[in-house]
Amino acid sequence: MSRVIIFSVLFLAACSSVKKSTVTKTDNELNQLEQLLSGSFSSELQSKEDTSYFNISLVMLPIWTNRTDGKWMYVEQAMATKLDKPYRQRVYHLQHSGKNTFTSDIYTIKNALTYAGLQNDKSKLEKLSFDSLELKDGCTVTLKNNNGVFSGGTDGRSCPSDLRGAKYATTKITLKKGELISWDQGFDANDKQVWGATKGGYIFIKK
Repeated sequence: MSRVIIFSVLFLAACSSVKKSTVTKTDNELNQLEQLLSGSFSSELQSKEDTSYFNISLVMLPIWTNRTDGKWMYVEQAMATKLDKPYRQRVYHLQHSGKNTFTSDIYTIKNALTYAGLQNDKSKLEKLSFDSLELKDGCTVTLKNNNGVFSGGTDGRSCPSDLRGAKYATTKITLKKGELISWDQGFDANDKQVWGATKGGYIFIKK
């Protein structure tokens, strides 16, 4: 009887270790997406070539790196002249949802300015928790990987927005090594654009 119990314990332990290794298995494509997004970006060059675009700083930082449910990133955008007062702070949850397909769930942060400059302050990162996050339902970005170029966006009119009279917002993304093109637009109930760039996306160059 004791031999049966010992065998059962060993068998369960083996199953447990297999399950854990499956969860933590390296995902090279997801790692590649995280690496392309990570770092400091700037639209300064575009703003000099076309004054209808602002000089914007964009910082994306991997956080909670011990988690095994995808990749988590802190995102901060600010005018280059107001780096201490970012106008957008988010947390992205990146997942490999299918063959060559990736999703990024978008979260807002409660009392976001409390975490401004988090990328330079470890104490702020330690305070950031799930309790501080709120999912932007309907605003998930879906990307397709085509030979290292990730492109895609939100789904139709699914992402609600009330900014400047908007009814919904859209995001279009093209990401490749050293460059991120991001086009955010807001539309009213009649599908008329009420905010965002009109010519094309912001071109962010990695520093």
